[in-house]
Amino acid sequence: MTTDIKTTVKLNNGVEIPWFGLGVWQVEEGEDATTSVNAAIEAGYVLIDTAAAYKNEESVGKAIRESGIPRDQLFVTSKLWNADQGYESTLAAFDATMDKLGLDVLDLYLIHWPVKGKYKDSWRAMEKLYKDGRIRAIGVSNFQPHHLDDLLADAEVVPAVNQVEFHPLLTQNELLDYCTQKGIQVEAWSPLARGKLFDNDVVKTIADKYGKSPAQVLLRWVLDKGVVVLTRSVKPERIADNANIFDFQLTTDEIDQLSALNKNERTGPDPDNFNF
Repeated sequence: MTTDIKTTVKLNNGVEIPWFGLGVWQVEEGEDATTSVNAAIEAGYVLIDTAAAYKNEESVGKAIRESGIPRDQLFVTSKLWNADQGYESTLAAFDATMDKLGLDVLDLYLIHWPVKGKYKDSWRAMEKLYKDGRIRAIGVSNFQPHHLDDLLADAEVVPAVNQVEFHPLLTQNELLDYCTQKGIQVEAWSPLARGKLFDNDVVKTIADKYGKSPAQVLLRWVLDKGVVVLTRSVKPERIADNANIFDFQLTTDEIDQLSALNKNERTGPDPDNFNF
C-alpha cells in the first residue's frame, strides 16, 4: 500500500520511482514554476515531472537547487519533444535539457509522443544515454500497445515507464494490462480529468464517506489501480491538499464503482490522431 508521499515502486531495472509527484505542464517559466516546485518539495514531494515542451526546465532546475534537498533525494523526469526526435537530435535535445535543469544525471527521460518513423531512432539514442549512465531510467509517454510492440521489436531496453492520460473516464484497461505483462510501469497525467468528475454522485458519495475532496478520491483511485500519479497546481495550499491522500484506501467495490464511470473519454490529444 502507498502509505506516504515518499513511498516508491520498483521499475523493471531496479530504480525506484515515487508513487506520487508534481507535474508542471502549463506552469509558466519563472516565478510560477519555481513557486510550484518549491511548494511541492516543502510538502514532501519527491517526484518532479517536466518536459522540454513545457518550456520551464530552467525554473524547475532553479527550484531544485534552491530547495537545499540533496539531489539523490529527488526524482526528476523530463521528456523529448516531437520536433527533436531522431538519433542525433535526441542526443542534442537531451544535452539542452540537462543544461537547463543544471543536472548531471536525469532520473527518468521519456519520449513525449510516438512520432511515426522517428521514435525508434529516438529510442536508440536514449538507450545510449542510459548505458552511458546519464539517465537512470528511460521510458515513453502516450504510447499505445501497437506503438510499444513496434518499439520492442528492435529495442534492447524495455521502457521502464509509459506516462499516459488516465482517470475514471479513461481507464485504459487494455493498455494497463499490456504494460503489466511487459513490466512497464504506467504513470498518469490528467488524473483529475480536468474536474469533469468533481460533481459526479459516485465520486461525491465516496468523498463524503472519507471526509476527502473529489480530487483526493480520484488521485487515490489512480494509486489503488497501481498507477503512479502526477498532479499539477501553482497554489501551495492545493499542492499540499493533493498530497493528503495517504491516510485512506478505497475498497475494491469503490475502485470498481469509479472504474465503471469509464467512457473512453480523453481530455487531451489521442496518440493515434495527433498532429505531430
